[in-house]
Amino acid sequence: MSMIPFNGLGMNMGNLSTLSPAQTRSLSPENFNSEKGRGGMALEGTGANPARDLGQGWKISPSIMIPAGQTVEIANLDGPGAIQQIWMTPTGNWRFSILRIYWDNQEQPSVECPVGDFFACGWGQFAQISSLAVCVNPGSAFNCYWEMPFRKHCRITITNLADQQMCLYYQINYTLTVIPEDRAYFHAQFRRVNPLPYKDIYTILDGMIGQGHYVGTYLAWGVNNSGWWGEGEIKFFIDGDQEFPTICGTGTEDYFGGSYNFENQNTKQYQEFTTPYSGLPQVIRPDGAYQSQMRFGMYRWHIPDPIRFHQNLRVTIQALGWRKDGRYLPLQDDIASVAYWYQTLPTTHFPELPGRDFLEII
Repeated sequence: MSMIPFNGLGMNMGNLSTLSPAQTRSLSPENFNSEKGRGGMALEGTGANPARDLGQGWKISPSIMIPAGQTVEIANLDGPGAIQQIWMTPTGNWRFSILRIYWDNQEQPSVECPVGDFFACGWGQFAQISSLAVCVNPGSAFNCYWEMPFRKHCRITITNLADQQMCLYYQINYTLTVIPEDRAYFHAQFRRVNPLPYKDIYTILDGMIGQGHYVGTYLAWGVNNSGWWGEGEIKFFIDGDQEFPTICGTGTEDYFGGSYNFENQNTKQYQEFTTPYSGLPQVIRPDGAYQSQMRFGMYRWHIPDPIRFHQNLRVTIQALGWRKDGRYLPLQDDIASVAYWYQTLPTTHFPELPGRDFLEII
């Protein structure tokens, strides 16, 4: 039996012992350019004052400050290579911190998303998440393990839309290695509608062109009615599907790996859960005063079951509840989403990201 050479991408328990010619690199505020043998050399930085008695090598530059309204480049990498893990912990308003990733010198980003939503925490509040693609750990530690190959170049920026400066700690671990021809580029797109017009269908993804596969959905769903809100079906329109999709789900909670209203049958309450491929990690409950609405955060990763497309893909979901007479009720909820997928370049221009007032969680 012939063995396929291992090039340093996508290690798992089955190939963990396999040698590779790939080179490991890591960038952070302690090594902005991820140069070999040059980490921890800073003489200035956010930790300079605490380390004033210790000097170089003693946590001089563990983080950066991003002024209000400014964009800072946190990665500028030449390929070929692949990002393997991103960790960051930002201060401030997570919906006002915008992550963008550009592949192979494209002018348009292939990832454009508020930081909190990208890491499946779209309501600006901590929710612990244990999944294969995204982990959110105490106190506000965002981790993603999406593999992100690039052939020529990778550029990553963070934009601070807030009125106050933000502090960002981050570490991006990647490998320098040959990228096989069949590897596609990682994409993520944010959208929000608040409120969804009556009888409208919420669009998670549309307008992209190319070959690839869809790998994940995150929804931050704010309910504007009382009663159950998750009867709506998710639909995947593949390669030219028009009125009817190739894939039609059976209900919102079903798609996200739950059933029967995400209800714990013993407590009669919504039950949070987080698993490798799907979860409802966040349920924000009314407090009897000014926090008046139910809000939910859900993820579904198509890691073992990616949705393949060869030309285009459109993804939608219905917002559907119940009327008292047993008929369905189209809802007018606050819905924000992140679609995650891989595809060939070029990246189609995304819809313009909404302004700060529309992004705001109120």
